[in-house]
Amino acid sequence: MSRANVNDLLAFLAVARERSFTRAAAQLGVSQSALSHTVRGLEERLGIRLLSRTTRSVAPTEAGERLLRTVGPRFEEIDAELASLNELREKPAGTIRINAGEHAAISVLWPKLEGFLPEYPDIKVEIVVDNAFTDIVTERYDAGVRLGEQLEKDMVAVRIGPGLRMAVVGAPSYFARHAPPEVPQDLTRHTCINLRLPTYGGLYAWEFEKNGHALRVAVEGQLVFNTIGLRVSAALAGMGLACLAEDQVLPWIAEGRLVRVLEDWCPTYSGYHLYYPSRRQSSPAFALLVEALRYRG
Repeated sequence: MSRANVNDLLAFLAVARERSFTRAAAQLGVSQSALSHTVRGLEERLGIRLLSRTTRSVAPTEAGERLLRTVGPRFEEIDAELASLNELREKPAGTIRINAGEHAAISVLWPKLEGFLPEYPDIKVEIVVDNAFTDIVTERYDAGVRLGEQLEKDMVAVRIGPGLRMAVVGAPSYFARHAPPEVPQDLTRHTCINLRLPTYGGLYAWEFEKNGHALRVAVEGQLVFNTIGLRVSAALAGMGLACLAEDQVLPWIAEGRLVRVLEDWCPTYSGYHLYYPSRRQSSPAFALLVEALRYRG
């Protein structure tokens, strides 16, 4: 294959992944018109349209999707092999991109990175906080972090945190106006602080389990957030009940500023896992980071 054909394929892959000539051109460091000309030339040589273009969007055609699925991973393998040459360096180096939910990033990743990174100044870590189930392969992340129950079977998973338990809490001022719920179904009569998660396509239904009986409750209230801090602040202000990770609210419970309810209905989950594709080439930097994050409790 000629070098020109390789460059044309890389140009197509960038546009197909970004779904935008503008973003792909910025990524490749070329003009939008030059990039469009390159992709059009590739289509002409192959005799088939690879991208469907409108004034508002760009998307791969069926042929383009096939090329993206089959050729894209090959270039990723080449990139991984080149990155593995860092083994020849005296010090591990490279950039590692991790996709994680907000709570995992705050409670697990950051505390361990704070001690790890000063020892390896040539290793860079980028954490993208994302509460959706992002496809880490398509989005070109090195790894992701999710609860053990949520992992796909074809991924390598390494446990990096202790068991996770949720807590339903409210301020004393809230309970001065409302009787505490005794069973999860009582929550339908309470004002609750909702959480929006893209993965669920809307508002998160609170999950409970007791004696093998699991149920989810769709709660309602005036407030909807997608961050931890705002939900804690709203609960402390007496604006309603909140369902949060236990470690985020235990200090407030100890101080008496929050009161916990339905504790016997909140099970312990298996904790956060770092996951990545089994075919991923493990660079020295990535291997060191995995061992630093590994849970040994």
